[in-house]
Amino acid sequence: MTTTLSAIAPIFLIIATGYLLHRTKVADETVWSAVEHICFYLLFPFLIIRTLSRANLGSVPIIDFMIVLVVAILGMAAILILIQAFVWKRYPQSGPSFSSVFQGATRFHGFVAIAVIGPLYGDDGVTLAALALAIMVPLLNVISVIVLSVYGRSDSKPEAAVVLTKIATNPLIIACGIGLLFNYFGIPNIIFDTVDIIGSGGLGLALLAVGAGLKLDQAAQHKMLLTIGVLTRLIGMPAIVIAMSWLVGLDGVARTVAIIAGAVPTASSAYVMARKMGGNADLMSSIVTFQVIVAFFTLPLFVYIADQL
Repeated sequence: MTTTLSAIAPIFLIIATGYLLHRTKVADETVWSAVEHICFYLLFPFLIIRTLSRANLGSVPIIDFMIVLVVAILGMAAILILIQAFVWKRYPQSGPSFSSVFQGATRFHGFVAIAVIGPLYGDDGVTLAALALAIMVPLLNVISVIVLSVYGRSDSKPEAAVVLTKIATNPLIIACGIGLLFNYFGIPNIIFDTVDIIGSGGLGLALLAVGAGLKLDQAAQHKMLLTIGVLTRLIGMPAIVIAMSWLVGLDGVARTVAIIAGAVPTASSAYVMARKMGGNADLMSSIVTFQVIVAFFTLPLFVYIADQL
C-alpha cells in the first residue's frame, strides 16, 4: 500500500500544482487551453506510439482484456439507463442532468490512468493502458453521443457520419494504429528515440492542465447528483471490472490495469461535450472536479485491492 501511495501521490501533487497555478493567474485560460491541446494532439499520442511500437503484444491477453472493459462499460450504461427510465425521469431537467452523470460514470481519464500505471507497472502496464484507450475511446464516444442526443436539451443532434469521423480522427486512436504498425513492421532507432523524447514530456503537462481545469466553487448546487456521479465512477465502475475479471479469468497486470482504468476519474473532455450537446455542463464540471479529489483516496485503495486479488 505504501508503494502504491508513493507512486500515486506525485500525480495528485502535480494536479494540485496546476490548480494553484491557475488560481494565482500565473497563466491565463488561453495558455492552459494550448497546453491541453498540445498534450492531446502531440505529446500523449507520441507516448502511445513509443509504448506500442516495441511492446511484446504476444504476452497480452487482448481478448479477455477487451471483454472485461467492454462489458463493464456496457453494463454500467445499462444500469444507468434503467435507473433513468424508472426513477430519474420523474425529476425536472432530468435528461440533461442524467446525461452528465452518465458521462461521469462511464468515461475515463486516459492521462491520469497512464500516469498512475507507468510508475507502478512500467512499459507492460503502459502497453495495456494504451490498448485500453484503443478499446474504450471509440465505444465511449459513441455511447456518450447517443445518450446526449437522446437526453440532452440541444436541438442540434450530430449525424452518424460526423460522430464516426471524429472517432476516426481522434489522435489517440490514430496513435494506437501507428504504434501497432510500427510494432509489426519495426521502427528505426532514430525515429523511436525522437518519439520517445517528445512523448516523455506529455504526462507532467497533461496533469498540470487537469489541475487547472478544476472548479471547486460549483459543487453546492448539485450535492446529490454530484455524489451519485462520483460514487458510480470511483466505486461502482471498478467493482464491475473486478466482477467481470473474476468471471472471465483475467488476472495479473492485465486485471490490475483494467481495474485502474475503471477507477480513475472521468475524462475532462466530458465537460466540453456536455456544453456543446445540451447536457448539464455545470454539473459535469463539478463531477469532473470532485472525482479527481475523491480519487486521491479511492484509487490507491483499488490498486491495492487489485494487487491482492
